[in-house]
Amino acid sequence: MLQIQCLSSPPLSAQTLNPNPTTNTKLFPSFSSLKSTQAHAFKFNPLSLTTKPSKFSLKCRQSEYFDQKQRVNDSSSTPSPPPPSAGLPPRFYVGHSIYKGKAALTVEPRAPEFVPLDSGAFKLSREGFVLLQFAPAAGVRQYDWSRKQVFSLSVTEIGTLISLGARESCDFFHDPFKGKSDEGKVRKVLKVEPLPDGSGHFFNLSVQNKLLNMEESIYIPITRAEFTVLNSAFNFILPYLLGWHAFANSIKPDGTSRSNNANPRYGGDFEWSR
Repeated sequence: MLQIQCLSSPPLSAQTLNPNPTTNTKLFPSFSSLKSTQAHAFKFNPLSLTTKPSKFSLKCRQSEYFDQKQRVNDSSSTPSPPPPSAGLPPRFYVGHSIYKGKAALTVEPRAPEFVPLDSGAFKLSREGFVLLQFAPAAGVRQYDWSRKQVFSLSVTEIGTLISLGARESCDFFHDPFKGKSDEGKVRKVLKVEPLPDGSGHFFNLSVQNKLLNMEESIYIPITRAEFTVLNSAFNFILPYLLGWHAFANSIKPDGTSRSNNANPRYGGDFEWSR
């Protein structure tokens, strides 16, 4: 609530504001007599008859309210992420990139896919994978991502990289149109070879695309430390790519036996009872 407090002198009466002797002869017989008789009491200054502006002060008890409102307005000016859709968990996109003079490599995980069953449960329909994206350099610390080439690592291929020794090499061959009419028209080969000094590995991706009449070869050296980071990320994400995290999150203390026995292919009870 606002309180207004006026600090001013009492209002002057008509007697004080009117020095004209003809107005009220009883109160002001004459200006000269008033001046003579009251000379010892006070000195009359005509300028004192000028109305002085009153001193005005405003006190507000609701300053905290305006301070809080200002803080709310300041915070509202900062952009915030949009709220997730109702009933859907928020989605996150992550990746790890390695930049070198000749090329850049980006590593991103891709989640597994599930299909619903009539029973209300979900079944794994496709395992997850790790997507490798190679982009050639277009200048100093610049890369041409419009010419990027991609390669998807399966869980088995990820296991091969994890178990790769410092002096060992491996290669993977992919045909995106295998089993289709365009089989053999696109060939992708990823070779991982040790560096001559044993300080890391070369990642070399060769792509031959007869549909576009294009051949591309992009290679990038990966140091031992960078390869260790990749292997650590691969070890962590591997169970999630298999979808085992969904099964682990669905386990309840009172329903473990029912969930296992519900699968007709599960024969654990028969084996342990022998």
